[in-house]
Amino acid sequence: MGDHPQPQEATKASPLAAILNIVILAGLLYIFLLAIALFGGAFKMAGKGFAEQLIETTTNPVIGLMIGLLATSLIQSSSSTTSIIVGMVAGGVLTVNGAVPIIMGANMGTTVTNTLVAMTSMNRRTEFQRAFAGATMHDFFNLMSIAILFPIEQSTHFLEKSATWLSTILVGADGTKFPNPVKAAVKPVVNQIKHLLQDTGLENMYVVIIMVVIALVGIFFALTFLTKVLKRMVLDKAEGAFTKNLRKSSMAAMFIGLLVTVGVQSSSITTSLLVPLIGAGIVPLESAFAATLGANIGTTVTALLASMTGTPGAVTIALVHLLFNISGIILIYPFGAVRRSPLRMATGLAAATSEKKYYAILYMLGIFFVMPLLFVLIDKLLKAA
Repeated sequence: MGDHPQPQEATKASPLAAILNIVILAGLLYIFLLAIALFGGAFKMAGKGFAEQLIETTTNPVIGLMIGLLATSLIQSSSSTTSIIVGMVAGGVLTVNGAVPIIMGANMGTTVTNTLVAMTSMNRRTEFQRAFAGATMHDFFNLMSIAILFPIEQSTHFLEKSATWLSTILVGADGTKFPNPVKAAVKPVVNQIKHLLQDTGLENMYVVIIMVVIALVGIFFALTFLTKVLKRMVLDKAEGAFTKNLRKSSMAAMFIGLLVTVGVQSSSITTSLLVPLIGAGIVPLESAFAATLGANIGTTVTALLASMTGTPGAVTIALVHLLFNISGIILIYPFGAVRRSPLRMATGLAAATSEKKYYAILYMLGIFFVMPLLFVLIDKLLKAA
């Protein structure tokens, strides 16, 4: 007799707990997205002018590649770098030929956000190892794409020629602008924080530093609890629609990655959301890899549609970005041994970083900032001499 009320209480508590978990999840997700936007906003304030100056000075294709990587790492957005490049091509400051390597570098630079997100779980070894592998597999895929396509492009100009031919067909079409629900939700708050800090009379440098600190605290806080809530909600019931579809097939995962990225208009957001899911063991590395490649294509679609009303050069550059990502997938993904290479390299690096955490910081600073900056500085010194 006394046992009867317990199942009833459990039944009553269960929907309430589910609703509470969803509300908490939505709140944490908002904090995470806001922190990512704040981080990007801070870097844009600090680095946009510098990025424009860098791009203007490029003539050597290798330096162009490094400038694309450095500029995008500084302003945390391949879309912003692409917009700067499109504007410069339209204004005659850059040729399409000179812009192609910068686009390739920009594609690599945007992945720095994932690495930063993975590093927030450093104090949880197994989770950090999985998350860091999930973040860096994107880097290794992009590095492989550049290693294969950069020399081919320099000798044949097939991306430039294909994009130029396609742009002659597409120019004049009506541009389409997608509503951006993420930007609409977080941008006003980011602007409010920026204006509040600026109203205190602080110099821009200090405003940037405070915004970065707030963003890092927000990312760390959101991901610490987001992982716990996701584990509670999803890991015990791993048949959730999202994870089920991601696991279903590589094409389904790729399509989800593309759709989500077109919806939120940022591959960084899509891939940064995947990192904690990989870390928590909710999404397997292989499924996340396919979704990441879908996000790579998705990030070019909105820029392409927006450029349709622009100059032929603007459309050509947007098409180069799209064709570069599609070509990388065609050359790498269908072949099992080649496809597994970025995953093997990422898991190997993640295993090493889980043993020695400072490897993660050295990797992030070395690949995204020190290496390209050294190339740019050496080029400038050689020119001066």
